[in-house]
Amino acid sequence: MKILLATVYHYPHTGGLSTHVATLKAGLQARGHEVDVLSFSDVPELTQNMKVRGPGFLMNKLSKGKGFVFGLKTRKKMLQKLMEAVKHKNYDIVNAQEVYATFAALDANMPVVSTVHGYLTYEALSAGNILKDSPEEKFLMEEEVKAYRSTREIITVDTRIKDYVKREAGVEGTAIRNFINIDTFRPEKEKKKDFRQKHGIEADVPVFFVPRRLTKKNGVIYPILALPAVLEKYPNAKLIYAGTGEAMDEMKRLIAEHKLQASVNLLGAIPHEVIKEYYALADVVLVPSVHSAGVEEATSISALEAMGSGSPLIACAVGGLKEIVNHEVDGILTEEKNVEELSAAMIDLLDHPEKGEVLAERARRKIEEEYSHLAAAEKYEEIYQRAVKR
Repeated sequence: MKILLATVYHYPHTGGLSTHVATLKAGLQARGHEVDVLSFSDVPELTQNMKVRGPGFLMNKLSKGKGFVFGLKTRKKMLQKLMEAVKHKNYDIVNAQEVYATFAALDANMPVVSTVHGYLTYEALSAGNILKDSPEEKFLMEEEVKAYRSTREIITVDTRIKDYVKREAGVEGTAIRNFINIDTFRPEKEKKKDFRQKHGIEADVPVFFVPRRLTKKNGVIYPILALPAVLEKYPNAKLIYAGTGEAMDEMKRLIAEHKLQASVNLLGAIPHEVIKEYYALADVVLVPSVHSAGVEEATSISALEAMGSGSPLIACAVGGLKEIVNHEVDGILTEEKNVEELSAAMIDLLDHPEKGEVLAERARRKIEEEYSHLAAAEKYEEIYQRAVKR
């Protein structure tokens, strides 16, 4: 098949959606399909600034949320033009990665199935992009329903999102949990010392790694709040974040307030290849997700990558994390926002590194058996074929 993966966001980029697209592409290609990706990155940078970012910024100044909606609609128009320019390639199917990519494919008169990674309206509320009970909230929910009812097939990345689509739009989707490239993300603990030397981290420093977009629903403030208790027993411990987002200012404030500047490192956005190295050099990976404005974690790609990379995982018991982590078997689950419980789990894995090794070994086996990109690509292929026949 000739398949086009499409998104109104940037690709490649830091974040779960971009990782999903790259991993799905690899799996489909391994199965012999021809796969292209079309994204907002294919729009010239000057055009992005002049027609999306600049006007959207000004509109948000006048009325919170209007610029955000304007940006989505404008991205859709740009993606549609890009699709129309490649229609001569005669793609069998377009796999849209969100609501407005779905609209772009529909208006370009191309066959489309849609992957739903989350809750567009609720996530916009959680991130503060729109206001509660605003016209923008009502509009985005209507757009979600319209997209879900118009596409040929719906794929969701976990069962909660499948239930959400059914509840809001009356459409039955197919849940295919997120997955990782098991060949790319594999244990490399033998390179731990080399990676630490490369990134300027001493060999004996306990390292906690948080590979998360810095947004409220990802609970990124809680490892900072849990760190002081850890430092009482392990004063040289380091907390390292990889990601950017609107929570950065609050995190910096908390770091300064608790005098943690020497113990917390905010790397910002780093390439996926480098993130792999931090998984290998870390002693523990943290995925501290929380409920926020009706949004909860799906099948976290960050958690799957950690489990595939040989690092023990501590995650909060919310959303899809409860599905993929078996507490005290292949990872540790803590109550969301419970700072004391989180710090106790962090200390426990430093106190008992052999426990972490056992958890990591079991996690890797689970990833190989249940979350392979090759097995997921086969499931996607079946849905594409079903959609083509409609």
